[in-house]
Amino acid sequence: MIELDFKKGEGLIPAVAQDYETSDVLMLAYMNREAWLKTLETGRATYWSRSRNTLWVKGETSGNVQIVREILVDCDLDTVVLKVDQVGGAACHMGYRSCFYRRVADGEMKIISERIFDPEEVYKK
Repeated sequence: MIELDFKKGEGLIPAVAQDYETSDVLMLAYMNREAWLKTLETGRATYWSRSRNTLWVKGETSGNVQIVREILVDCDLDTVVLKVDQVGGAACHMGYRSCFYRRVADGEMKIISERIFDPEEVYKK
């Protein structure tokens, strides 16, 4: 079994999702041990939602799932990079391909990507 160090981060480790083909950074989330094991078991990126305090299978609601193709683990065993196929085109819950859709330039934040979907439509309650 692959054991990561979940103790340092009070049970959570950062997980960077990166596009397998382009190496674009799509998002940063967190995993607890259960999310890590579920990701290994299913091959679908599973995270720990800090705001909802529950497991979160990426794309469960939106259909924009992440199929894990490769996993990199850092030297301290407390951070992972998931190289994924981003099904549906958008990783960000705001409807953008990447959560990093804004750039700081000239003292301002500027949107540098086009929105792929309208979150109001996708996440209707």
